[in-house]
Amino acid sequence: MKRVYIITVLTCLGILVIFACVFRLLNLTGAREHLTVGFIYDNDESTPYTYNFSLAKDAVEKKYGEKVDILTCSNVLDEEMEEPLRELAEQHCDIIFFNGYSELVEKLAPEYPGIQFCQTSYKDMSDLVTPDNYHTFKGEAYQGRYVSGIAAGMKIKQMISEGVISKDNALVGFVAAFPTSEVISGYTAFLLGVRSIVPQAVMRVRYTHTWSSYPQERTAAQKLIDEGCVMISQHTDTIGPAIACEEAPDDKPVYFVGYNQSMSEVAPGTSLIASRICWDPYVLAAVDAVMNNKDIEKNLRGKIHGSDVSSGFDNGWVEMDDLNLQVAAPETQKAMDKAISLFKSGYTDFVFKGNYTGVNPDDPSDTIDLKDGYLENENTSFPTFHYVLKDVITIEE
Repeated sequence: MKRVYIITVLTCLGILVIFACVFRLLNLTGAREHLTVGFIYDNDESTPYTYNFSLAKDAVEKKYGEKVDILTCSNVLDEEMEEPLRELAEQHCDIIFFNGYSELVEKLAPEYPGIQFCQTSYKDMSDLVTPDNYHTFKGEAYQGRYVSGIAAGMKIKQMISEGVISKDNALVGFVAAFPTSEVISGYTAFLLGVRSIVPQAVMRVRYTHTWSSYPQERTAAQKLIDEGCVMISQHTDTIGPAIACEEAPDDKPVYFVGYNQSMSEVAPGTSLIASRICWDPYVLAAVDAVMNNKDIEKNLRGKIHGSDVSSGFDNGWVEMDDLNLQVAAPETQKAMDKAISLFKSGYTDFVFKGNYTGVNPDDPSDTIDLKDGYLENENTSFPTFHYVLKDVITIEE
């Protein structure tokens, strides 16, 4: 009888040990039951850039449902970041995302070591030492720009073959916010995509010196159209350029290529295609990492540079919005798919390459020869190509 009692006790203890081990294992995997996630936007969802970023918030809501509370602050100017950031921190956010350009995020992060701060990169992050709870990320936008340039080039080629314009009129216009490397990299990749189809194409760029101004963007696009540009694109944050193309006179043939958001609804007769950074893969992986007590960068697929991450078509960080088949030239999708396939296979060195000389607009003595190519996003998620190509890109004021 005593022996049976001892066996029973040992069996119960064994079961308790097993339960304890299972509980400990589950606890170590960090299975949190609930998270509070904060989003801070530099604008509101009526603008393409913020709308596009907000899709990642929607993806978090869809995946986690009641397991997350989401708090948002919109129209936050960079210099006004401190107050909303502290408000979200004091509301016990576990992770906060910001799509703007404020240095205050990195500066304030050490004051809240229990919160992970994730900001879209706004400067070259290579070799920078940042707080342990501060992270930067960005999709490799130049890939989408190049592919959208191919779509634009196919349309221009069609216009030339049909006699709508002559070869000498292969003029591309670009409405740009600021002469930063991010903007320059984007419009250069776009033009080089166009020139891969129409080698004689050249570009004119007009800066608005603001990220978001409908009147200025629309006026800049109208001026480019009046100068004879037959294809317009932008790196600004309103629908102004698309509207300018849609409302152009019949004697001004022009088409539009968007960024961040398709413009087919506002410019159905002229909008060709748009490229966008898809923020979902990073945001979902970062939330999952915090939910399960993992390191964010170890929970991601992409180019990892410390706490800075980028990726392109290969991991779904860059996407093309639907091609407008009512406007696009025949075989456009096939030409785009060929380039996208190269990007997905890891080949990227063909974009910034060719018989070109680039000049740094801030220092004319700083030039680059692109015969051997330039690798974008090699060491940082922030675009670093900052040279204006001589003879093929003209900056207008």
